[in-house]
Formats: sequence, structure tokens, C-alpha cells
Amino acid sequence: MMEVFQTDTHYIFVKRDKSLWWNRKSSEFTIKPGWDLSSVEDIECIGVTHGIVGVISLPNVYEPHLVIIKEAIAMGVLYPPHLVYKIKSICILSADEPDSELPNCTKHTKSNSSTPTHSASSSSNNASGRTTQGSSTKSTKLFEGMNKTWGVVKSAGNTIKATTQQAANLATKQVKNSVGIREPRQIERRITEELHKIFDETDSFYFSFDCDITNNLQRHVVTEDDAQPQPDERFFWNMHMIRDILKMNDKTWILPIIQGFVQVEGCVIGNDCFTLSLVSRRSRHRAGTRYKRRGVDEKGNCANYVETEQLLSFRHHQLSFTQVRGSVPIFWSQPGYKYRPPPRLDRGVAETQQAFELHFTKELAIYERVCIINLVEQSGKEKLIGDAYAEHVIKYNNEQIIYVTFDFHDYCRGMRFGNVSALIDAIGPEAGAMGFHWRDQRGIICNQKSVFRVNCMDCLDRTNVVQTAIGTAVLQSQLVKLGLSPPYSPIPDPLKSSFMVLWANNGDVISRQYAGTNALKGDYTRTGERKISGMMKDGMNSANRFVALSNYFIMCSIYLLVLTLYPLTLCFLSKYLHSMIMI
Repeated sequence: MMEVFQTDTHYIFVKRDKSLWWNRKSSEFTIKPGWDLSSVEDIECIGVTHGIVGVISLPNVYEPHLVIIKEAIAMGVLYPPHLVYKIKSICILSADEPDSELPNCTKHTKSNSSTPTHSASSSSNNASGRTTQGSSTKSTKLFEGMNKTWGVVKSAGNTIKATTQQAANLATKQVKNSVGIREPRQIERRITEELHKIFDETDSFYFSFDCDITNNLQRHVVTEDDAQPQPDERFFWNMHMIRDILKMNDKTWILPIIQGFVQVEGCVIGNDCFTLSLVSRRSRHRAGTRYKRRGVDEKGNCANYVETEQLLSFRHHQLSFTQVRGSVPIFWSQPGYKYRPPPRLDRGVAETQQAFELHFTKELAIYERVCIINLVEQSGKEKLIGDAYAEHVIKYNNEQIIYVTFDFHDYCRGMRFGNVSALIDAIGPEAGAMGFHWRDQRGIICNQKSVFRVNCMDCLDRTNVVQTAIGTAVLQSQLVKLGLSPPYSPIPDPLKSSFMVLWANNGDVISRQYAGTNALKGDYTRTGERKISGMMKDGMNSANRFVALSNYFIMCSIYLLVLTLYPLTLCFLSKYLHSMIMI
């Protein structure tokens, strides 16, 4: 925890014997000794923070604002003995006053009942209440309630109708509301509200104080001084936001944050205690939402690229298995307004091959070997993408890449998701050769030698089912290696139940980040059974995904209509639409 001080010109963060000064006007950072602030005029302590997320600004629209962590929830131990935390809420600092009150600092408040801790949700609520009660002891400079009177553009999903005419009426109505944006303060308030939604409502951002969670366990090389590896820049979500701090080369202030999913579950079988964990790391490259971000870019980065690691901890043993998912790494898109618009190839073979090879060159440098599992349909609309994928793999002709096709919808037609076992049996030899990472108190026993790269069109629902099946097979193998289960025996029910819940929750969170709804087929992932109720939920989620897409197109219509109405509105909506895509 860091103490946060405020002066007329700076915000000052104090940790141990150092202090980090952020200029409220120029947004410049400076490191100074932290042992003596008595000579600073007009200084006051405004609370404590868990860490710095970084600076965000939009030229001519949003002056530099510093985002810091207000509340965090402990999720559990991922890599012993270090705790991992989920960001629960943030505070935004600017040239003006903080937009919310921070937890009290016990050193600089009369109240001793508000000891700041990393709290669970219940204690966070209590801390909030205590902060309110103690606010009268602070200077009136700390916080004056911001009157958030101008609401966010109403979600088209709440009002969209069945006809084009009704959608047009909605767009026209929203344009009239948008023309009223005249005060810069209103724009600033609007963006601040969106930032709070991203951090406070999505349950998607995680960090650890003493452990690098951008890297999987295998990349944590054991050293004599127990030094942490360099953060993996693919998953270092706030890397750009703290670029000025990184240049100072002082790890005291660097807090890598990942976007994705983390859950840790303990379970007991007889006299044995296990810990099952799942962590997904979403790449910060080619960020964007379903239908608006597909395929690969010129640098070899893919849309919806996620590394997922499952961990089993038993006594002194830690076992880790990693899989990745990502959009088909060719230049393709799905333009149009239909429920499932047909895909198209966007560039020529030569240009696509260059980006394709760049993507897999990076993959092989990290994972050594890659086994591609392509789940797209081998007929119909998706055939175009599947055929192009196979052609580029053949053209690449790299012996370190294995290509497997499995038409999920054909094999599992009629809710027969158990037929995925045919795929698991087919890739069994490759999974056995791939292995997993295993270490104990004496060091590394073995490493994972390659990785499964699973994809469908969205890399969501079908991918979730297959990755869960692969993870199940690996967990069975790990239990046999530990001598806890005989070969070919099922996973004990208490352990299997926790395992399925982890993967189902992971699928829901990854789907919300990319498509805006929970995953489809989630009932099968969660229980191993496909039911009518699950199909009904899938229908609702599919409709919601379509509404989310329609929402985007209506916002684009607003964008075009205000082009000739109000330049400031145009500038703001451009940034807002971009922020929607980047979430």
C-alpha cells in the first residue's frame, strides 16, 4: 500500500523510503526521497492506494488523468506464496480534485477503525462506510461530489426495435441529445464515467505485488536470488499507460496489470488438499470486439488472443499446463448488418502469408512447437476461412507446426458435445509428447514442450468446450503422475466439480470481454451435460450479441450524422467509439 499526498501542484506517492511525484499540470513524474515531506507547503494526505494503473489522455479532448487502484479483492495464491488481486474500483486524479475518496491512511487520520487492507467484497463495503464517516476530518479540498448530470448515450440494446425505421428514429433522437454537448467538463465527466465502468464493473483486471502474473509458471525460471522474469509485453495491459514510469527504471512503482480471468479454488479429497487455479491473459495487441476485430494485423498480432494456464498445486508440487486461443491469423473480416455476416478475405495471398509467418515465428519463439486445432466448419460460410488457413499452413511448411481440423458443428450436431472425445483421442499422442510443466521445492522436474492453439470463428464457445476437454485429459494425466489416481480412471467428483466451474467461469468472462455476453454452451462446460435450459440461455445470449453489434452500427450512424452539426461532438464521439472497440 502507498500513501497518497496532495499539494497544489502535485500528487505524491510514498512507499518505504521513496516518493513518486506526479505534476498535476504537466503530467510529469519525478522520483524523490520519501523520508521527509515536512518542507512541502500545503501538503495533505488523501488516503492510500494499492498501486498506479497509469496515465490516460486524449489530445484536445481529455487532459492527462492518473488512474490509481482504490479497492482490490484478494483472489488467492497463484504462484506460492504470492497473492493475486482483482481490481474492484479505481480513483482518477487530475489537475482538479480526485473523483472519489481513497481509503483512509491510518498514519494521518484520527480514526483507528479504518485500517486499509486488501479486502474481500464485504470488507470493501465496510471500508466505504468508514470512509464516509471520517470524511469530515479531511480538508474540504479532498473531494466535492461531482454532479454527474449528463448521462451516457443510452444503450441501443435497451431500445433497439425490429425495423430499420425504428432504429433510424433512435439514432436521430440520440443525435439531438449529442448536439447539446458544449462544456468540456461534461465531456471529461463522460469519459471518466466510462473509465469507471471498464474497471469497476467488468471484473477483468488483476495484479500481484510480488509476483509477475504476465508470465506463466514455466517462464518463471528458478534463480538463486529468486528474481522475477521480465513482464511479457503481450499481456502487460497497462504498459503504455506507465511508459514514463518504466523509463525511470525503478520497479518500486511498476505494477503490471493483466486483463483476463483469475480464479483459485481449494478442494479436499480424503486427506489430500489440492488447489486448482485458472488464469487467462488477454493480449493487449489487436484489441477490439467481436466482428470488429478479426484475423491478424501487419505485425502478426491476432484478435482475441488469450493464453490460458491451468495449475494444480499439491503439497510441494506445482503443475502447470498452458493453451492459447486466437483468431485465424490471416487478413479477414465479417462486414455487414446480418446476424451472421459471411466472412471475406481482405488481402492477397503474398501479403497474408507474410503476416501469417510473422505470427507463427513469434509463437514458436515462445512455445517451441504449436499444434493448431481449427474448429471452423468445413462447409458453408466458414469454409472460406478454413481453406485459407490450411493453404497458408501448407505454404509455410514448418515442421514445428501440426495442423488439425475438427468440424465441431458437424461432429457435435444435435447437442452431442461428448463427440469431442474423438478429437481428444486423436490428439492424445501429441498431448503426451507435449507434457506439462512440473516443479517441486527442489526445482523443475519437466517442462511443457509445445502448445495447443485452438480457434473457431470467434474463439469463444466452441473453443471453450475443446480447451476444457483438453484440460480435463491433462489433469487426469497429472493425477496419475502424482500417484493419486490409477491410469484411465475418472477425475474424483470433488476435484472435477471445481475444475468444471473454473473453466465455465473463464469462458463467460472471456466471452463478455470480446462479445459482450456470457459464453454459449456454458451449461455443458459447467456440468458436462447439454440441457434445454442451456439452449434457451444460448438463444438469449446470441440475441444480445446481435443487439450489441446493432448498437455499434447505430453509434456509427450518429457519428456520420453529427459530422456536419457540431465539430466538438464529432471529436468526442470518435474517441468514444474507439474506446468501445478497445474494451
